[in-house]
Amino acid sequence: MGKPKFSIKKSGNGIMFNLIASNGQVIGTSQEYKSESALKNGIESVKRNSRSKVEDQTVEGFKTLTYPKYEIFIDNGGKHRFRLVAMNGEIILKSQGYASKATCKKGLDSINTNALGAEPVHEEPVSK
Repeated sequence: MGKPKFSIKKSGNGIMFNLIASNGQVIGTSQEYKSESALKNGIESVKRNSRSKVEDQTVEGFKTLTYPKYEIFIDNGGKHRFRLVAMNGEIILKSQGYASKATCKKGLDSINTNALGAEPVHEEPVSK
């Protein structure tokens, strides 16, 4: 098993990161950033907000929580997903699709155990 990391790579016209668990699995994916400094702010925001409360939007009549928060929802394909939303309302991390809410919650819990100790790692050269 390796160490958790924020895997940084080129994406479109910018850069992005994946949060990788110690078992090598992708836990979440960031948005695309235009600069290295904005990306670093995104990583710090994930760390800072990793222990946020959870709003389960799959439950009828769910209570809307204030930011920062995780939102669990069902996508158009019927998969469970989560997203981490920062204090300013921006989505800072999105998950893959999960077959069940239970496995989605395990992925979300994995952020709590991996994000704080994860270090940024450039998987390929990134221009500044």
